[in-house]
Amino acid sequence: MSDPAPSLDIQRIDTRRDDVQAALGGLREKLSPRGDIVSDAGRQRTISVFGEPLSPQQVVERITQEVRDEGLAALLRYTEKLDGAKLAADAIRVSPEEIAKAHAAADPAFLETIRRIRDNIIEFQSAILHKDVEVTRPSGVSLRQRYLPLERIGICVPGGAAAYPSTVLMTAVPAKAAGVEQIVVVAPPTDFGANNPDVLATCHEIGVSEVYRIGGAQAVAAMAYGVEGLPKVDKIVGPGNLFVALAKKHVYGEVDIDSIAGPSEVVVIADGSTRPDFTAADMLAQAEHAPGASILITWSEEVLEATAAELAKQVAKLSRCELTIQSLKSFGYLILVRDEDEACEITNAIAPEHLHIATDNAEELIQKIRNAGATFLGNYSPVALGDYAAGPSHVLPTSGTARWASGLTANDFLRTGSIISYSEAALKEIAPAIQTMADKEGLTAHRASVDIRLR
Repeated sequence: MSDPAPSLDIQRIDTRRDDVQAALGGLREKLSPRGDIVSDAGRQRTISVFGEPLSPQQVVERITQEVRDEGLAALLRYTEKLDGAKLAADAIRVSPEEIAKAHAAADPAFLETIRRIRDNIIEFQSAILHKDVEVTRPSGVSLRQRYLPLERIGICVPGGAAAYPSTVLMTAVPAKAAGVEQIVVVAPPTDFGANNPDVLATCHEIGVSEVYRIGGAQAVAAMAYGVEGLPKVDKIVGPGNLFVALAKKHVYGEVDIDSIAGPSEVVVIADGSTRPDFTAADMLAQAEHAPGASILITWSEEVLEATAAELAKQVAKLSRCELTIQSLKSFGYLILVRDEDEACEITNAIAPEHLHIATDNAEELIQKIRNAGATFLGNYSPVALGDYAAGPSHVLPTSGTARWASGLTANDFLRTGSIISYSEAALKEIAPAIQTMADKEGLTAHRASVDIRLR
């Protein structure tokens, strides 16, 4: 006799009687990367390392300041204290020989998968890449917008609970499509991080040779400020825990960053045509990130109940069952709405990282939704497509930032500048406008720089 399905007390909202905005506002606050909340275990660990109960924000400020001031010594110290790895200075960088050895020993089928995914990413990212633009006018005006790749970028690859070769692909390959020549990968000194053969083999396969055994806020600081043996980068991208997110926020301005990311999230919009077993699988895929927010929005009570039953049935089969259940209880919602218009309105308010419209009129509904990081249409477009293989990057805006932020693309690794060239005749033609504006603003030297050319 098989074990009974676990009981899942997922939070439910019926918009006909419940305040959906208040409930979702509470969820957004819990998932916010503000850094002012820490668990009891986290507080005890902070005390053991720093001697006082600092907030995550204060921890990050302390680490980044010391790495900036002391360089490699502080980086090594925090790598030992926080990751439990006592490394010599020359052991931080993974040697080219070790990377090549991991590649040589890798499963050929895995490497073929990496190549296939790489090609999908290159195809998509190259297609959307910005190109130089020139505007000319008959009077002798040339206006150009030029796009140049960043010279050196850094990528954070998580390595605490699982290995993530997909993160290497979804960050480094768009950078390569943009033409970035120097790509740095940092990952914790763990079996899932920079010591993981699959991660190293992936780096080798796509041409990334600069890999470091460092993680957390100390790795972000090292890339932002530079330390002995690790020159600073121009931009830092990639996911991480709360401390990584806060560290990226802290160093922004010293370098560019992609985003300040929070936990993963998905909204599934379902109607009577949606398969509840598919929907439950999609929700569980995000919940197993632990934390991960999984939200079903439907106007079909039958689909809602069937999905709830499927969640309980399927979660028992997962390797991360207990963490996934806790994630569903804390951050999962089953929302019953009046109709599809209300479903779209609530989705726009949530602005989810991932949106799956699993209805029979998905193309129609997407026209009503503005705020989502990546959208998946139809029953056969699961979010895992975007996570692993389709081509767009899986580094996406979280925590409601999809209202104004976008997912990572090759264009994020370009910097742009304008080039302006005027002939004498063209300058004479536009001069009255410049003179008028300079007079209005009282900037006489601005006007004089034009006047002297007209005499």
